[in-house]
Amino acid sequence: MLTTNTDKLEANSTTAKVGVVKIGQDLHAAQVTVVVQLDGSVPRRAQVIRIEQYLGWVRALRARYPEAKFHSCYEAGPCGYKLHRDLVALGVQNRVVAPTNLSGRRKTDKRDARHLVEALDRLVNGNAEALTVVQVPTPEQEEHRALVRQRTALVRQRRRSLQQGCSLLLQQGHRVNARWRAPALWATLVRELPGWVVTALEGWKALAEACDVQIQRTEQRIESLAETLGIRAPFGVGRLTFLTLQLELLDWKRFANRRQVGSFTGLCPSEFSSGQSRRQGSIDKHGNPRVRHALVEAAWRLSRHQPQYPPLRRLHAARDGRSRRKAIVAVARRLAIDLWRLATGRAEPAQLGLRFAPAS
Repeated sequence: MLTTNTDKLEANSTTAKVGVVKIGQDLHAAQVTVVVQLDGSVPRRAQVIRIEQYLGWVRALRARYPEAKFHSCYEAGPCGYKLHRDLVALGVQNRVVAPTNLSGRRKTDKRDARHLVEALDRLVNGNAEALTVVQVPTPEQEEHRALVRQRTALVRQRRRSLQQGCSLLLQQGHRVNARWRAPALWATLVRELPGWVVTALEGWKALAEACDVQIQRTEQRIESLAETLGIRAPFGVGRLTFLTLQLELLDWKRFANRRQVGSFTGLCPSEFSSGQSRRQGSIDKHGNPRVRHALVEAAWRLSRHQPQYPPLRRLHAARDGRSRRKAIVAVARRLAIDLWRLATGRAEPAQLGLRFAPAS
């Protein structure tokens, strides 16, 4: 049964003066599983509250402890940041944290909420590494980022449609690439293929063309946004890629050193070391995957348009495909660090060997 009554929280205790109230929240679309800890006491039993009743529950809890400081957290996910903004408006210091496996191989909502409140207790008491706090965008930043992400989703949808057409054609003995929509090839396919295959292809073709229209409109809006924001990108990288980086990272100044920048990109090598043995493997892929993809794309473009960029020396010296892939990852990681140095005023473009396109 879902619980909505805050009286159950203090059924067996008095309303003694409480200094700090911590709430661990396991958030879902329809409900929130919460565990409350008062000061340094043992966390209370978990409660399950309907999402539409949850803010009322928080208001009642704040009324019960009017002098207490309220802290809460929940994991970032598909429910976004609305609850975060609502909690902040109620005077709760909420944190959105990176998802992690808190419960091991026994995972339930109640166990997750308890582990979250225990980690939050350590964070509030000074252990900055107890949780990884996510940078919450402003509503304006979220709007701009959604526009860039929409374009990415449309491009992927178009690619899937074209790949479905390629797969269907391969079943009929036609090995073609994603350009099967070209007028000359399309006319040949219509003549040679059975009617039911042509009908199926027309469906995939129409879906891809609809994506083309939406992509064009979205890119026009992104170009207008880049003009408004006065985006200046490294020469050859492109404002779309650079704008993606800006909107995904939100604030370069939140990184204290270059190691934090490299770690956030997920482009650092994994490591398996013990004693005198040290072995590094493939990149760990931590952090934001969109940032990682944008950085690698930007690094390849720099290799063409700014070959004088110092980190590209390793790429130019590479001879085989595997060495080139490893080198481009190193360039992408160094590019992120250099962009952080520029954004925080630690260096000038000329010192880093970068040229920026002039603002429009």
